[in-house]
Amino acid sequence: MFSGRLFGPAQPRMIAAGAHGINRNSINSCALRTTQTLQRRGFAAFVVGGAVRDLILGGKPKDFDIATNATPEEVRELFRRSRIIGRRFRLVHVLCGPEMVEVSTFRGTHTPDESDGGVADEHGRILRDNVFGNQEQDATRRDFTLNALFYDPATQEVWDYHGGVADLKQRRLRLIGDPERRYREDPIRMLRAVRFAASRRLEIDAATRRPIHRLAGLLAHVPPSRLLDEMMKLLLSGHAAEAVAQLRKEGLHHGVLPLLDAAMGRAAGERFVEAALRSTDECVRAGRTVSPGFLFAALLWPEVLAEWKVLEEKRMPPIPALYQAMDHVMKAQAGKLAIPHRYGADMREIWAMQPRFLQRAGKRPYRLLEHPRFRAGYDFLLLRCHSGEIEPALGEWWERFQSASEPERAQMMVSDSEPHQRRRRRRRKPRGPGGGPAQGGDASPAG
Repeated sequence: MFSGRLFGPAQPRMIAAGAHGINRNSINSCALRTTQTLQRRGFAAFVVGGAVRDLILGGKPKDFDIATNATPEEVRELFRRSRIIGRRFRLVHVLCGPEMVEVSTFRGTHTPDESDGGVADEHGRILRDNVFGNQEQDATRRDFTLNALFYDPATQEVWDYHGGVADLKQRRLRLIGDPERRYREDPIRMLRAVRFAASRRLEIDAATRRPIHRLAGLLAHVPPSRLLDEMMKLLLSGHAAEAVAQLRKEGLHHGVLPLLDAAMGRAAGERFVEAALRSTDECVRAGRTVSPGFLFAALLWPEVLAEWKVLEEKRMPPIPALYQAMDHVMKAQAGKLAIPHRYGADMREIWAMQPRFLQRAGKRPYRLLEHPRFRAGYDFLLLRCHSGEIEPALGEWWERFQSASEPERAQMMVSDSEPHQRRRRRRRKPRGPGGGPAQGGDASPAG
């Protein structure tokens, strides 16, 4: 299986092309040109991380990253169309026509007393991490063994420092180093473990999984922007249904989607969320665009619906009750995962449209069709129908109405289109002895 060259403890196992299964033609042209240019100038250069992992698993990488011993400034000098980015750790984006590859310098070890090195908080999370190092250190700094693989397009060998290829063959997800320490350094690794396990159909190694439930609370100390970025990757992985189930299994959803437990605790809410996640996965796998606002609206809708019903039972008018429920749920969620305003606005719009689908008389259906977010609201309505929350007939009516001719639309109108709207009772004025209005209409009836 292997080429037979096995170095000392600090050296990688060199895996030949016939053993790892990567076809050099699967590497995109920009990554090949970038590694070739760096190597011609005397630098080490490898395709690394997720691209190598996915190619060994037989998948198609979304992007290609390069690791090198050249500094960002040295890389920048070699490529005219490139730019240095990043604060926590500087990277270089190299452009080749429409293609782009990300080039990083090998990362090194850190010590807490280094002024420009890694600095940890009281929980062990690394706050600054700008230390350059060698290839072995870079491999050890990576999170999982399957992400610590280096492919050299020139020799077509994979350099494997931590047994990542063997783990991939066994479809096993394993952290490098002590799991508890690695999770404390970066709690996001717990979410990444769930995402990789679900999207690549891997089994989480027992030692890797063991501390997760106990350390889930560390996610509270992660910046909201990083949490959101990782959750978007998880929800748009094409395997969101499996990933969310795994999140709940590990207790990680409390750190990012705390309202999900309540939603999934009700049969109707569970059906709705599962239908939304399955629909999202189908869209992603088919290459269609998925709106993050729509997805978050679906995940939080069961709680909005429950709160809405409670307020209506307290005799609050339906529309004000809905808006108050929306505000309450959004505030509760914001305490954990700060959903950006642009997504929040989409969510509110989708939710606010739902009562309008009950209005099927007069000009109201026509006005709703002209709404710029009609399609998102209609797709949301269909999810409600498919999950059993409301009668499928309502979704079928709107499906027919969109394509019907004008005479057909006129015949489709429903006279009693607002069965859930309570009519406000007019206050009766006191009657006088002769049956007319009493003087001083604010007076209370006698007796």
